[in-house]
Amino acid sequence: MPDDIPRIAVLDDEARMRKALGQLLRTHGYEAALFEDGRALLAAQASRSFDAVLLDLHMPGLSGFAVLEAMQSGAACPPVIVLTGHDEPGNEARVRQLGARAYLTKPVDEAPLLGAIARHLPAAARANRGGC
Repeated sequence: MPDDIPRIAVLDDEARMRKALGQLLRTHGYEAALFEDGRALLAAQASRSFDAVLLDLHMPGLSGFAVLEAMQSGAACPPVIVLTGHDEPGNEARVRQLGARAYLTKPVDEAPLLGAIARHLPAAARANRGGC
């Protein structure tokens, strides 16, 4: 794919959600890289950059919290949009403290999700040039 197409990583342990998000992103002109667990995303991020990340919060293995923390301590830190089906008191404040740019609850509507991506993609260029 051409380098000017924004690359968005999607991390969700639910296959249907992951595929649906990937299809939505591709329909709107983004390149989507789909991951079912945090270790796979972190390994991929070591060899290629993403312009943004859609991150499920509650997953087996590495939680979204752990993945977000690992991403923010790395060299490249793309904007992260957290998606959760288990909204609990304090979660939004915690992920924002860890550097997430947006917090959306599932089921998420298309317009708010695409709006959050569009708002935070410009930040990707700054982040990829050195520091969060």
